[in-house]
Amino acid sequence: MATVTIDIDLPAGVTVTGYQRHGDGHGFEVAWPFPTRARCDHCGHEDAASLEFTNRVQVVRDLDICGQPSFWIYQPAYHRCPWCNHRQWLIPPFKRKDTSYTYRFEQQVLRLLIGSNEEEVARRLGISAEMVGLIVNHQLADAKDKEVDPQRVITDLGIDELSLKKRHKLYATILTDLTNPQQPEVLAVAPGKDEAAARQCLEKLAEPQRQGVRTYRADMAVAFHNACRELLKKARPVVDRFHVAKKFNEAIDGQRKKNHAGVPGEAVEGPAEGVSGSVVGVPSRPPGSHPGAAAGVGGVIPETAPVADAVRAAAAFPEDL
Repeated sequence: MATVTIDIDLPAGVTVTGYQRHGDGHGFEVAWPFPTRARCDHCGHEDAASLEFTNRVQVVRDLDICGQPSFWIYQPAYHRCPWCNHRQWLIPPFKRKDTSYTYRFEQQVLRLLIGSNEEEVARRLGISAEMVGLIVNHQLADAKDKEVDPQRVITDLGIDELSLKKRHKLYATILTDLTNPQQPEVLAVAPGKDEAAARQCLEKLAEPQRQGVRTYRADMAVAFHNACRELLKKARPVVDRFHVAKKFNEAIDGQRKKNHAGVPGEAVEGPAEGVSGSVVGVPSRPPGSHPGAAAGVGGVIPETAPVADAVRAAAAFPEDL
C-alpha cells in the first residue's frame, strides 16, 4: 500500500495525534498542553485548573495543503471555578475566541489579499467575503497593540497594499517578514495605503532591526518608497516582477491602442490586401474550365451547359411517368 508523508509546520506545543481524509480536505487531530492554573473570568479568582471535557469535538480551518483545505480537530475543555462554579472554555493557543480558523489561516488570508480583494480571496478559499472582512478587522485591531520581538533578525521585508473591497476605496498596508521566503510572516497591518500607513508599519520594528534590513520589496508607489528610504536607510529597493510586468503590459497595451484606434469590428475601406496569383505561382485557368466548380487534385472541371438548356420541356416526358 502506498504511503504519503506530509510535512506540517506546527506551532510550539501543538502535536498531531491522528489524521483522517475527508473528501477534498485533510483533518488532523491535534492536542496541546493544558494550563495547570486558570483565572476565573467571572469572579477573578485564580486556582488550580479544574478541567472538564465534553463528548463533542471542535473543527477549525488551518493552512491549505497541496491546494486543498486542512482542518484541525480537537476536544474542547473548560475550567470550572471552585469558588463561584462558573464554567469557562479554555481557548487553544492557536486561535482566537469565537472563531473557526487558526491565527495562521488569518495570515494566509492577508497574504492572498495582496493584489486581490475580499471577493476573489473568499472564492479561492471557499469561504464568505464577510469572513475575510472579519479577519482583516481582527488583524487591524491586533496591530494596534502588537509588538514585534526586538530580538528577531529581519533582513528582507515586503510592504504591499491590500484592496479590501472591490470597487471601493478601502485599503490597508501590510508589512511582511521575507527573511525566510518559504515561511513569510505578517509583522504589521495599518489602515490606508499612503506614506503614513507605511511609516506606521515600519515603526513597529526597533531601530536596530530597521538598520539590519538589507532589501525591501514594494510596488512602484512613491509613498511606500518615501517611507522606506527614510526608515530603512541601509536597505535597497527591489521591485516585484509582478509589478514590472504589469507596467510593461500597460505600456504595450497603450501603444497598441494608439496604432489601432478603430473600434474592433469596423470595416476599413481600401484595396484588398494580399499578393497576386502570378507571384505565388498560381496557373491561369485552362480553357473549358468553370470558374465556380471544384475538382480533385490536378483535375479540371469541364464547363457545364447553362441550366436552361439542361432542363427538357415538360411535354417531352411521358404522361404516365
